[in-house]
Amino acid sequence: MFVDSNVLVYSRDGSEPEKQPAARAWLRALWESRRGRVSVQVLEEFYVTVTGKLDPGLAAPEARSDVRALGAWDPVSIDHSLLDAAWDLEDRYGFSYWDSLILAAARRLDCAHVLTEDLQHGQEVEGMTVVNPFRRGPSETLHEGRGRREE
Repeated sequence: MFVDSNVLVYSRDGSEPEKQPAARAWLRALWESRRGRVSVQVLEEFYVTVTGKLDPGLAAPEARSDVRALGAWDPVSIDHSLLDAAWDLEDRYGFSYWDSLILAAARRLDCAHVLTEDLQHGQEVEGMTVVNPFRRGPSETLHEGRGRREE
């Protein structure tokens, strides 16, 4: 399951008492099942947001520790072929460039699901299903998609 930065941010954002528990539950389930996946883009967005935009934010050493831990999820790097794949998704579906880059990374990692609140819940894109973490819990989703590399 590919995790967008907003889920990571909400897990650390105490000013979101309704979203923080759901984000934490998702991350706990993904760590326990060893099925979380991210990209370097997601880690960059997480770091910039939690150190510079949250109030109160995380101190840089704490945020860096989170990013280093998420390295266990083998983040995909952005390269020219990923850019081309993102542009293709942007052109075909009309997604923003940043959302297209998320989807291209998830597709490269052969993920069945993309966990984000930025796209339409339940939407199917290139064989992946968008899951809004605040509309559906991990126990309802993690059993789906067996046989793909993410699971």
